[in-house]
Amino acid sequence: MNDETIIISLGGSLIIPEEIDKDFLKKFKSLILSHVEKGKKFVIITGGGKICRKYQDVIKNLKKINDSELDWLGIYSTRFNAEFIKILFGELAEQEIILDPTIPIFSNKPIILSGGWKPGWSTDYVAVMLGRQLGSKKIINLSNTDYVYDADPKINPDAKKIEKISWADYRALIPAEWNPGLNSPFDPIASKMAQEHGLEVAIMNGKPIENLANYLDGKEFLGTTIS
Repeated sequence: MNDETIIISLGGSLIIPEEIDKDFLKKFKSLILSHVEKGKKFVIITGGGKICRKYQDVIKNLKKINDSELDWLGIYSTRFNAEFIKILFGELAEQEIILDPTIPIFSNKPIILSGGWKPGWSTDYVAVMLGRQLGSKKIINLSNTDYVYDADPKINPDAKKIEKISWADYRALIPAEWNPGLNSPFDPIASKMAQEHGLEVAIMNGKPIENLANYLDGKEFLGTTIS
C-alpha cells in the first residue's frame, strides 16, 4: 500500500436503499476500475444501510435487546455488504475481508473490502483506523447526503449547507457519543480520532457518480470537506 491508496466509506444507503441499486453499483464499479487502471488502490468499507435498521427495528419489537446485540446485527450486515462488493470486483479484490482494522494489511490486490469491527465502533471509525494504518490523509464518505448542514434539514427547513468546516466546529454540531444506528454524517468517535491525526474527510452524495469522479480527478465537487 502507498499514498495512492484511497479510503472510501461506502454507505449502505447507496448499496441497498430499499432494493439493491444495480444502476449505482454498475457505475461505481466502472469508476473504481478506471482508477485502478491508473495505478490507484482502494480500501472500501461498507455500511449496513436500511437492511441493517430493519433487522434492528424488528428485533427491538420482539424482545428486550441490549446495545451490543443491536451492534452485532449491524456489524454482520456491513460484512455481508462487504462480501457482496468483494464478489462484484472479482479477482481484483482481496478475497479476505478485513474484520479487524488493527491487524497489519498485506495484499497486492488493488481493492480491499472491510465491514464493521466490534460493538461500540462504527464503520466510520474503521475507515479512520485503516486510513491511519495505510498512511492515507483523506477519506471519502459516500452516502445519500449531499452536505453537512448546520441543522437537520429534515426537521429545519432553514438548515444551511456547509462546504468547508473545521473538525472542532463539526464536532460541535453532532452528538458527543456514538450508539448503534446513530444518524450522523461522520460519527463522533471517528471524528475525534480524525482530528487528532490530521485526516481530511470529504462527505458527499454518491449519486450522481460524476460527483465522486470529480473528486477523484481533483476537480470541484458537491459536498463538505472536514479538516
